[in-house]
Amino acid sequence: MTTMLKSRSLVQQRSSHNGQEGSLWSSGFGMKLEAITPFLGKYRPFVGRCCQTCTPKSWESLFHRSIMDLGFCNVILVKEENTRFRGWLVRRLCYFLWSLEQHIPRCQDASQKIMESSGVQNLLSGRAPGGAGEGRTPDLVEREIQRMLGHIQAPPRPFLLRLLNWLLLRVLNCLFLNVQLHRGQMKMVGEAAQTGSPLVFLSTHKSLLDGILLPFVLLSQGLGVLRVAWDSHAYSPALRALLRNLGGLFLPPEANLSLDSSEGVLARAVVQAASGPLGLWRGALAVLWRLRSCWGCLRRVCVRVHLAQPFSLQEYTINARSCWGGRRTLEHLLQPVVLGQCTIVPDTEKEQEWTPTTGLLLAFKEEDQLLVRRLSRHILHASVASSAVMSTAIMATLLLFKHQKLLGEFSWLTEETLLRGFDVGFSGQLRCLVQHTLSLLRAHVILLRIHRGDLVVVPRPGPGLMHLARLSAELLPAFLSEAVGACAVRGLLAGRVPPEGPWELQGIELLGQSELHRQILLLLHLLPQDLLLLQPCQSSYCYCQEVLDRLIQCGLLVAEETPGSRPACDTGRQRLSAKLLWKPSGDFTDSDSDDFEEVEGRYFRLSQQSRCPDFFLFLCRLLSPLLKAFAQAAAFLHQGQLPDTEAGYTEQLFQFFQATAQEEGIFEYADPNLAVSAVWTFRDLGVLQQMPSPAGSQLHLSPAFASRDNQDKLEQFIRQFICN
Repeated sequence: MTTMLKSRSLVQQRSSHNGQEGSLWSSGFGMKLEAITPFLGKYRPFVGRCCQTCTPKSWESLFHRSIMDLGFCNVILVKEENTRFRGWLVRRLCYFLWSLEQHIPRCQDASQKIMESSGVQNLLSGRAPGGAGEGRTPDLVEREIQRMLGHIQAPPRPFLLRLLNWLLLRVLNCLFLNVQLHRGQMKMVGEAAQTGSPLVFLSTHKSLLDGILLPFVLLSQGLGVLRVAWDSHAYSPALRALLRNLGGLFLPPEANLSLDSSEGVLARAVVQAASGPLGLWRGALAVLWRLRSCWGCLRRVCVRVHLAQPFSLQEYTINARSCWGGRRTLEHLLQPVVLGQCTIVPDTEKEQEWTPTTGLLLAFKEEDQLLVRRLSRHILHASVASSAVMSTAIMATLLLFKHQKLLGEFSWLTEETLLRGFDVGFSGQLRCLVQHTLSLLRAHVILLRIHRGDLVVVPRPGPGLMHLARLSAELLPAFLSEAVGACAVRGLLAGRVPPEGPWELQGIELLGQSELHRQILLLLHLLPQDLLLLQPCQSSYCYCQEVLDRLIQCGLLVAEETPGSRPACDTGRQRLSAKLLWKPSGDFTDSDSDDFEEVEGRYFRLSQQSRCPDFFLFLCRLLSPLLKAFAQAAAFLHQGQLPDTEAGYTEQLFQFFQATAQEEGIFEYADPNLAVSAVWTFRDLGVLQQMPSPAGSQLHLSPAFASRDNQDKLEQFIRQFICN
């Protein structure tokens, strides 16, 4: 869910104090008022399609052909025409009448289906461990199952649901100007519902109000009552009983017990049987009483609900297994290169799974656990692609990178975002948008009014810069491929020309395609998978070629002829196709991938266009917070107190980040999430080793990185990708 904030022309003048270099916004150049729309052209491009490799039938059949021709509807706009009645009184009671007319399907007897499932029957008959026959009679096991079912769910009460629907309609109209839903996306979900299979909705939780907004939207569109999974530990027994009658689901606490616990085995069997007929929607959702705290601080805003393309889970489980190839750990792939023991990067995929391990997941077979983890990456990829970029993310990026003219740069960065297939969550006149965005960030920036009405915008040091860095990270997915490519080029040039050398000097260097691929692959292995958002079925080789194509398309790289060879345009004695320097990214035939001599002969240079140096620096800085955090983590290895628990060492590293940020005045990487990411990456790389102990699992420094020399090699390997 994305919030679009209404434009207002209020900018408050702030007092001055020392800070970093500011950005200048001038109002005295007579610039015309430029209108910004949420997407380019007449129609909104469709984003969030399912994987064509793993779910080809869903990709084709569950896609509405005229989706881009369909517009948005306001789901909280209820008038007399939305009811069956007409008249003066109906116009005043239309909310209540509309709620009464909502179709609420009868609840099926899920309890009987759960009792008849194979997993529960095996427990009752004693054929499965943890069931009857181990000191417990079948009647006792059946009563325990019925108790768990009572904890999980209750039949929805239609009267309570209609009453809540009416209340939510009034509350949402007070909070929001409108709630936009794309008709084409809703038609795809409707087509998926007609297949007869239960629908499972997963949310990225962009807002605290997702837990009440999404069920309301789906019920209002005729999809019935959405079963929402809630955390039972966060609510009192009375509130849990109310939420169960409104369609809520509460997982039993025993489901997270150890695998050898009889209560855990029984609870997991019940949950696995219940998830099929109920259509489970998981996640930590907002609670109703948060509305009271948000009521006075929220302005009237517009909300857009994004729905990615649905796909068949059965089709995915069949096709996804065929896409699994050989994978190796990060320690085997990258550690020999970091330590200088070899220069060849193995042509295999990285195995890195950071999905939280719970009792429910551990109950699956290892192959099924891998299927769930890779499914989560598919879903995360689609959800991020479906999310709009907000004006605060664009403004925070411009302020962090010290752009001088906010009006022009804001318009440029918005257009670049739209050109990459993403849409933005705002629209209106450019000047009003900039002013309103600055008012939203007023707690983290300083506005100084100077002569002739000009404004200087200065980020507040410390927490203000860290907040801007978190906001700017939301822009990274739109430019991720180019950012990876720019940092890889920076690493390739690091040993050839001075980092602060003139752009013309760097443009002289020839960059071979094979060495570019190697450098991109090294950076791909270093970066966490939850940042790259690569689909599990996408190979690293294909992504390297995609990164290279993006650098060419955006104009940063220019193809050069092979030194000493006939120009590619000279077709006097050879076929033109034999000398083409690069081919479309989709053309991956066996002859192309095996023709290493042809790949070696492809060279590129950095473009000498006037806009390229600034754009190159902008792309490199998008990944700077993460890479600087990794470099600081490498520098901290000789200071850290090990052995320690993972949480304890992460806290040590975060405190080091804060101390270093205070000394250097650079706060972008002083983020606890980056500290966690650095510790996990170093654990996978073999820098840190996890060993059991009487006090629990603890981290130790690996013998391979015990020497200061190897620690310096790790730091230098990371810093080659950083552009200061």
